[in-house]
Amino acid sequence: MRIKISESLKAAMKAKDSRRVATLRLVNAAIQDRDISLRGKGKDRADDEEVMDILAKMVKQREESSQLYREGNRPELEAQELEEMAIIKEYLPQPLSEEESEKAIATAISETGAQSLRDMGKVMGWLKENYRGKMDMGKTGPAVKKLLGG
Repeated sequence: MRIKISESLKAAMKAKDSRRVATLRLVNAAIQDRDISLRGKGKDRADDEEVMDILAKMVKQREESSQLYREGNRPELEAQELEEMAIIKEYLPQPLSEEESEKAIATAISETGAQSLRDMGKVMGWLKENYRGKMDMGKTGPAVKKLLGG
Protein backbone atom coordinates (compact mmCIF):
# COMPACT_ATOMS: atom_id res chain seq x y z
CA MET A 1 0.00 0.00 0.00
CA ARG A 2 2.80 2.42 0.93
CA ILE A 3 4.70 1.62 -2.25
CA LYS A 4 1.62 2.22 -4.38
CA ILE A 5 1.03 5.61 -2.72
CA SER A 6 4.71 6.61 -3.11
CA GLU A 7 4.76 5.62 -6.79
CA SER A 8 1.54 7.56 -7.37
CA LEU A 9 3.08 10.59 -5.68
CA LYS A 10 6.14 10.42 -7.96
CA ALA A 11 3.93 10.09 -11.04
CA ALA A 12 1.78 13.04 -9.92
CA MET A 13 4.91 15.15 -9.40
CA LYS A 14 6.12 14.33 -12.91
CA ALA A 15 2.68 15.12 -14.33
CA LYS A 16 2.58 18.36 -12.29
CA ASP A 17 -0.82 17.44 -10.88
CA SER A 18 -0.76 19.79 -7.89
CA ARG A 19 -4.00 18.60 -6.26
CA ARG A 20 -2.90 14.94 -6.38
CA VAL A 21 0.59 15.80 -5.12
CA ALA A 22 -0.80 17.79 -2.18
CA THR A 23 -3.31 15.08 -1.29
CA LEU A 24 -0.81 12.24 -1.47
CA ARG A 25 1.63 14.24 0.65
CA LEU A 26 -1.10 14.58 3.27
CA VAL A 27 -1.64 10.83 3.12
CA ASN A 28 2.08 10.16 3.56
CA ALA A 29 2.23 12.59 6.48
CA ALA A 30 -0.70 10.86 8.19
CA ILE A 31 0.97 7.47 7.73
CA GLN A 32 4.25 8.78 9.13
CA ASP A 33 2.42 10.26 12.13
CA ARG A 34 0.92 6.85 12.82
CA ASP A 35 4.35 5.22 12.45
CA ILE A 36 5.81 7.62 15.01
CA SER A 37 2.98 7.00 17.49
CA LEU A 38 3.38 3.24 17.08
CA ARG A 39 7.10 3.36 17.83
CA GLY A 40 6.25 4.31 21.40
CA LYS A 41 4.13 1.17 21.58
CA GLY A 42 6.94 -1.10 20.41
CA LYS A 43 5.72 -1.47 16.85
CA ASP A 44 7.99 -0.49 13.97
CA ARG A 45 5.41 0.88 11.52
CA ALA A 46 1.75 0.83 10.53
CA ASP A 47 0.65 -2.24 8.59
CA ASP A 48 -1.66 -2.18 5.57
CA GLU A 49 -4.80 -2.52 7.72
CA GLU A 50 -3.80 0.52 9.75
CA VAL A 51 -3.02 2.43 6.55
CA MET A 52 -6.51 1.55 5.29
CA ASP A 53 -7.97 2.87 8.56
CA ILE A 54 -6.04 6.11 8.10
CA LEU A 55 -7.33 6.48 4.54
CA ALA A 56 -10.91 5.73 5.60
CA LYS A 57 -10.64 8.35 8.33
CA MET A 58 -9.31 10.89 5.83
CA VAL A 59 -12.22 10.19 3.47
CA LYS A 60 -14.71 10.62 6.32
CA GLN A 61 -13.10 13.95 7.29
CA ARG A 62 -13.43 15.19 3.74
CA GLU A 63 -17.06 14.09 3.52
CA GLU A 64 -17.84 16.08 6.65
CA SER A 65 -15.88 19.11 5.46
CA SER A 66 -17.49 19.11 2.03
CA GLN A 67 -20.93 19.02 3.64
CA LEU A 68 -20.04 21.99 5.86
CA TYR A 69 -18.73 23.92 2.85
CA ARG A 70 -21.91 23.09 0.92
CA GLU A 71 -24.05 24.37 3.80
CA GLY A 72 -21.82 27.45 4.07
CA ASN A 73 -22.24 28.17 0.35
CA ARG A 74 -18.52 27.72 -0.43
CA PRO A 75 -18.60 25.65 -3.65
CA GLU A 76 -14.88 26.12 -4.44
CA LEU A 77 -13.83 24.63 -1.09
CA GLU A 78 -16.44 21.87 -1.37
CA ALA A 79 -15.05 20.95 -4.81
CA GLN A 80 -11.51 20.79 -3.38
CA GLU A 81 -12.62 18.42 -0.60
CA LEU A 82 -14.47 16.22 -3.08
CA GLU A 83 -11.40 16.03 -5.34
CA GLU A 84 -9.19 15.02 -2.41
CA MET A 85 -11.75 12.45 -1.31
CA ALA A 86 -11.81 10.89 -4.79
CA ILE A 87 -8.01 10.66 -4.84
CA ILE A 88 -7.87 8.98 -1.42
CA LYS A 89 -10.67 6.54 -2.30
CA GLU A 90 -8.53 5.19 -5.16
CA TYR A 91 -6.37 3.45 -2.55
CA LEU A 92 -9.24 1.90 -0.61
CA PRO A 93 -10.99 -1.34 -1.57
CA GLN A 94 -14.29 -0.99 -3.40
CA PRO A 95 -17.12 -0.68 -0.87
CA LEU A 96 -19.73 -3.40 -0.81
CA SER A 97 -23.10 -2.73 -2.41
CA GLU A 98 -26.15 -2.55 -0.17
CA GLU A 99 -27.11 -6.11 -1.14
CA GLU A 100 -23.58 -7.41 -0.48
CA SER A 101 -23.55 -5.63 2.88
CA GLU A 102 -26.83 -7.29 3.87
CA LYS A 103 -25.41 -10.69 2.96
CA ALA A 104 -22.21 -9.96 4.92
CA ILE A 105 -24.24 -8.98 7.98
CA ALA A 106 -26.36 -12.14 7.72
CA THR A 107 -23.20 -14.23 7.42
CA ALA A 108 -21.66 -12.48 10.43
CA ILE A 109 -24.74 -13.15 12.53
CA SER A 110 -24.75 -16.84 11.63
CA GLU A 111 -20.96 -17.24 12.01
CA THR A 112 -20.95 -15.65 15.47
CA GLY A 113 -24.16 -17.34 16.60
CA ALA A 114 -25.60 -13.95 17.54
CA GLN A 115 -29.17 -14.02 18.81
CA SER A 116 -29.78 -10.69 20.55
CA LEU A 117 -28.48 -7.16 20.92
CA ARG A 118 -26.01 -8.44 23.53
CA ASP A 119 -24.16 -10.15 20.68
CA MET A 120 -23.83 -6.99 18.59
CA GLY A 121 -20.19 -6.51 19.60
CA LYS A 122 -19.30 -9.99 18.35
CA VAL A 123 -21.02 -9.35 15.02
CA MET A 124 -19.38 -5.94 14.53
CA GLY A 125 -15.98 -7.39 15.45
CA TRP A 126 -16.41 -10.18 12.91
CA LEU A 127 -17.42 -7.68 10.22
CA LYS A 128 -14.46 -5.41 10.98
CA GLU A 129 -12.09 -8.34 10.79
CA ASN A 130 -13.48 -9.72 7.54
CA TYR A 131 -14.63 -6.59 5.69
CA ARG A 132 -12.22 -3.91 6.87
CA GLY A 133 -12.34 -0.93 4.53
CA LYS A 134 -15.21 -2.38 2.50
CA MET A 135 -18.05 -1.44 4.84
CA ASP A 136 -18.89 1.82 6.58
CA MET A 137 -19.23 0.60 10.15
CA GLY A 138 -21.22 3.72 11.07
CA LYS A 139 -23.95 2.63 8.67
CA THR A 140 -23.52 -1.07 9.37
CA GLY A 141 -24.14 -0.75 13.12
CA PRO A 142 -27.81 0.30 12.82
CA ALA A 143 -28.46 -2.46 10.26
CA VAL A 144 -26.97 -5.09 12.60
CA LYS A 145 -28.96 -3.68 15.50
CA LYS A 146 -32.18 -3.90 13.49
CA LEU A 147 -31.54 -7.52 12.52
CA LEU A 148 -30.75 -8.45 16.12
CA GLY A 149 -34.09 -7.06 17.26
CA GLY A 150 -33.07 -3.60 18.41
